[in-house]
Amino acid sequence: EVQLVESGGGLVQPGGSLRLSCAASGFTFSSTMMYWVRQAPGKGLEWVSTMAKDGTTFYAQSVKGRFTASRDNAKNTLYLQLNSLKTEDTAMYYCQRDLRLRDPPTSRGTQVTVSS
Repeated sequence: EVQLVESGGGLVQPGGSLRLSCAASGFTFSSTMMYWVRQAPGKGLEWVSTMAKDGTTFYAQSVKGRFTASRDNAKNTLYLQLNSLKTEDTAMYYCQRDLRLRDPPTSRGTQVTVSS
């Protein structure tokens, strides 16, 4: 059974940082492209980042230069470092094995709230 468990969210002031984690199980993580997506209150899912199995990363323009994705294949874990956070980054963050922006998330996600 595929399982993705996100953690690391919290309440942070604008300009602050957080590190999100996504623990994966039930599939061969090291050979799988992974994604981070987010859902702000009242909005649909938004793609944030892609992490290829070779470590290549891609980012949405809105987070480029502020967010950094990484992976530890030995720990089957995906990470997202969030720096210089803005209020508009407030959202529930999810990791995905298959990028699905039209379907409800199947994992619980982790809440990031940026507020002064």
